[in-house]
Amino acid sequence: MNGRIGVWFIGARGSVATTTVVGALAIGAGAAGRTGCVADLPGPDAAGAPDISDLVFGGHDVTATTLPKRAEALAQAGVVPAHLPAAVVDGLADVDARIRHGVLADHGPQRASADRIEADLREFRSANELDRVVVIDISSTEPPLSAAATAATASPDALEAALDGPVPVLPASCLYAYAAFRAGCAYVGFTPSPGPRPDAIAALAATRGLPWAGSDGKTGETLLKSALAPMFATRALRVRSWSSVNLLGGGDGETLADPANADSKTASKAHGLPQMLGHAVDGPLHIDYVPDMGDAKTAWDHISFEGFLGTRMTLQFTWAGIDSALAAPLVLDLARLVARAHEAGEAGPLPALGFFFKDPAGTDEHRLAAQWDALVAWCARLGSTTGGTGVTP
Repeated sequence: MNGRIGVWFIGARGSVATTTVVGALAIGAGAAGRTGCVADLPGPDAAGAPDISDLVFGGHDVTATTLPKRAEALAQAGVVPAHLPAAVVDGLADVDARIRHGVLADHGPQRASADRIEADLREFRSANELDRVVVIDISSTEPPLSAAATAATASPDALEAALDGPVPVLPASCLYAYAAFRAGCAYVGFTPSPGPRPDAIAALAATRGLPWAGSDGKTGETLLKSALAPMFATRALRVRSWSSVNLLGGGDGETLADPANADSKTASKAHGLPQMLGHAVDGPLHIDYVPDMGDAKTAWDHISFEGFLGTRMTLQFTWAGIDSALAAPLVLDLARLVARAHEAGEAGPLPALGFFFKDPAGTDEHRLAAQWDALVAWCARLGSTTGGTGVTP
């Protein structure tokens, strides 16, 4: 059961991918622990997911900086321990040799781009004798779908016509998801980019019998919101406003400095609060780029709420973290659990993995405790299932 599992990153030389690979190699060498890895906790461990040591990494990226160099830069910035890049440099070089040049949505015919991605994925699986492959999008956040892209992904026929058209219409995340499903790979949308969610692409996953999960990894402020908001609701305390300010640097911060890209992220971050509170709530949500912060991020939230007899009160919190270190163990968890779901024959969105996402596919449940219960129950079911081969031609 399980076998060798390929993990193919979109954005394979970015901070999250590099931190993930450094961590996986260090864990495999016995040089690091598994802090933050949910799949190894009692409950989720019942799924029988493949071990971190069974993962083989590759990916696409549009940058040329090698993984060993990226790891050195992250060590200098304090994102990973200073000694680790040198300790795993050979493994990083091996992974870097499996990284292929990525595609840009507005460069060249989109059919040719999708075909090249698919060919790269099939070659990765064949050359490394992998039992299955999970594609994980950890690239820069894209704007919401344009009207043209929405129309192009409304049906399978429209999608195929758009791919053959002379004008690029689809965002890169949709090209990658389409190619992944064509290649028989499971998929994880770790960003708020559209990826596998448009109707025609989700239908392709269902037709091919492939599982996918998303969207937008829940690593910091929204994680805390998903624990705190149900507290107010279950204690019958009425939240009047919930204001959030997010400060971040690095490539993610620079991407989100573009208002069009920020629209996807703010919509994802705000999606669950009304459902958890049981009513709409006022309050701005800001994301501001501060280059000096590098890979660090800080969120400050101000919550105004009303208690017995209308008494007004407030709660404030500050969350300060290192984005890549928060995301990397979740990326490993999702690779392992989605690979196990593929092996067990599951297809379509995996709502039980909503525990990991701000905008979970297949469910409107955002309460952290309820998401945990759903994850544990699903893992128990997976553990009793053998399923098929998990390989789609």
